[in-house]
Amino acid sequence: MSPLLGLPRATAAAVLAGVAMWLAFAPVAFGPYAVAGVALLTVAVWGGSARRGAGLGLLAGLLFFGLLLGWMRVIGWDAWLLLAVFWSLWFAFVGLGTALVTRLPGAPVWVASVWVLQEALRARIPFGGFPWGDLAFAQPDTPFARLAPLGGSPFVTFGVAFVGAAIVTLVLDHRAGRKRLAVGWFAAASALTLLPLALPVQVGGDSVGGPPTAVVAVVQGGTPQVGMGAMDVRRAVLDNHVAQTLDLASAVSEGRAAQPDFVLWPENASDIDPFTDASAAEAITAAARAVGAPILVGAVISVPDDPQGVWNVGIVWDPVAGPTQMYIKTHPVPFGEYIPLRDFLAEHIARFDRIPRDFRAGTDPGNLTIGGVPIGNVICFEIAYGDVVSAVIDGGARLITVQTNNATYGGTPQPEQQLAIERLRAIEFGRTVTVAATSGISAVIDASGSLTERMDESEVGWRVAEVALRGSNTPAATIGRGVELALCLIGLGALVASLVQSVRRRRPPIA
Repeated sequence: MSPLLGLPRATAAAVLAGVAMWLAFAPVAFGPYAVAGVALLTVAVWGGSARRGAGLGLLAGLLFFGLLLGWMRVIGWDAWLLLAVFWSLWFAFVGLGTALVTRLPGAPVWVASVWVLQEALRARIPFGGFPWGDLAFAQPDTPFARLAPLGGSPFVTFGVAFVGAAIVTLVLDHRAGRKRLAVGWFAAASALTLLPLALPVQVGGDSVGGPPTAVVAVVQGGTPQVGMGAMDVRRAVLDNHVAQTLDLASAVSEGRAAQPDFVLWPENASDIDPFTDASAAEAITAAARAVGAPILVGAVISVPDDPQGVWNVGIVWDPVAGPTQMYIKTHPVPFGEYIPLRDFLAEHIARFDRIPRDFRAGTDPGNLTIGGVPIGNVICFEIAYGDVVSAVIDGGARLITVQTNNATYGGTPQPEQQLAIERLRAIEFGRTVTVAATSGISAVIDASGSLTERMDESEVGWRVAEVALRGSNTPAATIGRGVELALCLIGLGALVASLVQSVRRRRPPIA
């Protein structure tokens, strides 16, 4: 089988593929571009060798991740380039795999499954993985998002990649005179694109496990600055969130805002350990008592008996009892919250001195009860990890809360990219998602992925919303991990089948 395109045209297609996939995400955020990206990469590697496919996939990945992760330049150009190059290696796998499976009949199914396999591996390997940039996360405003409640974000990725590969396949079949096959692929791609629009989206609450609604207040206190020094003035950040909560309390007492069942503060609202600093604890208690509701406080605290370790936590702070339940972040970010291979890397990269202690991972999911509401709390980038969110749904969460601190990346597309992930998770699990960010973007997102409240990066303040609570689960919450596994096995089986076919073709005939 010879390559569909000569190397110069294939190279151009791979470059366009990387750019098109980036355009699907913020700041442009036009989800259908991801379909075009898959189609272009499929064209680029179709019929080529595994080596050529890997090279062209790597090229597309370098463009995609280089542009997508441009916000990492805040940390440093070296960090940005290293991260982009490293994760581009997974796109080399996609290019290689696509080149192999396009030799088989039914290529769109196998190509789409290879994309799911790549994303599943990238979300886990190495150092706990990095799912940022999954095709699904660009789709909250497209019909593909309606696939999320059925089979989770991997099924959304499958739909996007299937349609992209099907477009290429139907064109090739049409040109080759295989009209029926071309019509079949057109029908399949159309069905996967349009039929999800007929699927209902449940945005109201239910009484499974409790009342159908709750009143939640989200506070965005702001930081003195953004960028690498965003959290340098730790007391100012805490005071900002206390001040906004006191303002909320005044609004409640004057009847300008409803009495909340609980108040959500962001990640790092208190980088001063309230368990060791009495003034920080007193300030938080005063805010909780003023508003008459418990506060879910994002804090950084020391790990007992571990002077080199800290925890990133969400603490339920009761107006009377003080700190009660606590969630410890289970998925710290490598190189952001802890340094893998610290002894070696610290000798060569002085910037790691800004992370003198490593964040330790918790072991239990973020299932908490606050103000009588069973919530599932996730912290910042954890929203991108499907298993973290699935775990709190399994634990009975009727509402998802996200505590995040994106002040380091203020003024970049990163907060919007994260918001798109949060919107997809709301659709996937049929839950309201409430987001509190130190400096933006804070939001209340209903189960259709629509924003009912939003505070942008330029704002400080609070929002109070009556939100839907749901105890019933979407199919994705029940079988989503099985769908991902099945699609991964299909992709792996297609790769093996293609390799076996290639070996047989090369084997000399028996005389």
